[in-house]
Amino acid sequence: MLFFAALLLGCASRGDARRQRVFCRHVIDGDTIVLSDGRKVRYLEINAPEIRHGDAEGEPLGEAAARFNRSLVEGKTIEILVPLKRSHDRFGRLLAHVFLLNGKLVSELLVKNGLAHVCFFARPDTYAKRLLSAQRSAIMLKKGIWGIRFTTLEPYYIGNKRSLRFHRPWCPFGKSISPQNKVIFYKREDAFLKGYCRCKKCLP
Repeated sequence: MLFFAALLLGCASRGDARRQRVFCRHVIDGDTIVLSDGRKVRYLEINAPEIRHGDAEGEPLGEAAARFNRSLVEGKTIEILVPLKRSHDRFGRLLAHVFLLNGKLVSELLVKNGLAHVCFFARPDTYAKRLLSAQRSAIMLKKGIWGIRFTTLEPYYIGNKRSLRFHRPWCPFGKSISPQNKVIFYKREDAFLKGYCRCKKCLP
């Protein structure tokens, strides 16, 4: 009862995070939104395909992810759960899990529909298992990004157990992984099934 009473006041907290009721003014892309007070919110633990920015080409289904995100949250009151320890990224965006008022986790809906993939930026939190389960389901059903046929596949990929990132064989970041943290994946999907996120430099 105390939890719901706090929500009515617009903010609640738990040991490692605080929950706020806010209004989404605008959706930037599949994993970033702007609140009514101007704050930018980056969804925790996922990456959506990039949309086109200036001269930079967008990724497949980037616009579809943005449209889906827009249909869920733009112009609506939502709830955000912000971690207390790492509340902002290096771009100054607020990091948060975003929920619809019916309790559904927006990032989980994106992942479940193949419009985002799991990407842990720190130690996985209490929602990690839900997100990874949604991703495994989307991979098996070949939904969204998982139905796209990649033409630049490698014979194997190098994963880092510590960072939960995986790399192409020639990537310098992959080559520098210490032996105790190194894991080999012979299929790209196997890395995603284990919860690894692709390197932003070599884009496996």
